Amino acid sequence: MKIPHTVRIAALVLVTTGFYGYVGQMVPQKEVQPPKETTLGGNMSTADMAKVGREIMEGKGLCLTCHSIGKTGALRFPDLAGVGLRAKTRVPGLSDVEYFAQSMYEPTAYVVAGFPPAMPPVNQPPIGLNDQEILCVIAALQTLGGTPTVTLQTKHHYNSGAAAPAPGTPGATQPPLPEKKGTQLRPAVPTPDVVTILQPVVAHQAAARRDGAIAR
Repeated sequence: MKIPHTVRIAALVLVTTGFYGYVGQMVPQKEVQPPKETTLGGNMSTADMAKVGREIMEGKGLCLTCHSIGKTGALRFPDLAGVGLRAKTRVPGLSDVEYFAQSMYEPTAYVVAGFPPAMPPVNQPPIGLNDQEILCVIAALQTLGGTPTVTLQTKHHYNSGAAAPAPGTPGATQPPLPEKKGTQLRPAVPTPDVVTILQPVVAHQAAARRDGAIAR
């Protein structure tokens, strides 16, 4: 018996669909959730900040997409294990809070040797953490080898409205250059009305024609 062509196509579609459905069930499924928005209260304790900061690092902040904690081998960015202790002496003149803040607001200001200057500022899109969320991340980082000390009222260079950099330093606004002498525009000299200039000439020509006519 000859099987109709349409029946064979339908059977092939069913078999193919069933096969891929079976394979799809064998692949581990991972539900992807949108970034979790955090509500930060002014009376939040430092310990609570550190907990929220760790959630931000794992989620919205994308920190653990490139950083690791306690892993070895090929790393895209520095491992964060013990960073709470290292941050206090990483950059001369910067406390651990100031160093962490600089690392997130201005990550290319200091780059750990052996790693590329590829980290984006976390307070800007696409990450877009606000000042309080960044303080929570700092609290979480302080727990990695140290003791968290920040609060939601902690001020540092990037959230305290610090004065603008001195002229000549990167990011400073250059003062306007003094105006050079001789470049001032002179006021325009009023141009006499052409009609006013030609009126005596026209009158003189008319008088000459009139006198000539009389003489004839």
